[in-house]
Parts: sequence; C-alpha cells; structure tokens
Amino acid sequence: MGERLYRSATRRNGGLPDKNSAAALSADREYIVVAQQLADEAYRTLATFRLELRRFLKFSERAAATVGLTAKQHQALLAIRATDGEGIRVGELADQLLLQSHSATELVDRLEKLGLVERLPDRDDARRVMVRLTARGNAQLAALAEAHHAELKRLKPMLNDLIRQL
Repeated sequence: MGERLYRSATRRNGGLPDKNSAAALSADREYIVVAQQLADEAYRTLATFRLELRRFLKFSERAAATVGLTAKQHQALLAIRATDGEGIRVGELADQLLLQSHSATELVDRLEKLGLVERLPDRDDARRVMVRLTARGNAQLAALAEAHHAELKRLKPMLNDLIRQL
C-alpha cells in the first residue's frame, strides 16, 4: 500500500511526492538517514553526475531546436517511436512525459499540425485514439537520434565511471 500511495503522490506532482503525504514524510525520514551516511566524495560524485545529465539535456534541447522542435516535442516523438510503430495512446504518452493528459493532447495537436504524427483509431477500443509517427516524424527523429547516440557514446565512459563511484 505504501508503494502505491507513493506512486500516486508522485504521478500528480511530476515525480515528487506531495509534501504532506505519508510517502513524503517517509521519504524525508529515509533521506535524513541516507544523507548522514554519505561521504563528501559521494556528494561530489552525485553533483558531477547531475551536471553531466544537465549538460546532456542542454545538448538535446539545442539539437531539437536545430530541426525546429522543442525538447518536449522531441521527447514525445521518441516515446511514440519506442512503441515499435504500433503507436501510443495519449494517456500513455502523458505518463511517459510526466504530463497531465490535456497537456499531452495539446502537444499531440501541435505535432500533428507540423505533420510529424497522425491519429488513428485504436484497433482494440474504438473509443480511443492511437498516435503514430508519420514518415516526416520518423525522418526528423532519426536525424536527432543519430546525434544523440553519438553524444551518449562520447559520454559513456565518464558516466560509467561516475556510476561505479556511487
């Protein structure tokens, strides 16, 4: 029950528990214990790891901008493509992007206007709509994926080293 409460609280709050929930209070207690156990080197490692993650995200934002996309649009295309071409329901996309359903719908509307995605009826449930990449969406994502893959290959040794230090 505690895990379910924690997941429910975190889903509503972008991955963070509500500050007054039982899960948040429990997480606070666990945080205090863990914080006391970490050595100075662990803090340096965590700070460096977070810095490198932010640098990668900045790289990703810039790469998306070069093809006229926002970072959120790029992430949406990636989440849709990860379905192996089957498509994704808007609610599932919202979960993948940590968005509210209405925000995901607005994002899909913008991507559809750009000709990057299309809506199709769900084969299993006529009340639902699937979102799938168009050929143009696949092409833009492929260009971005190649650049991201190269950047991750460049970062891999350093990130692996940081992870080993944790």
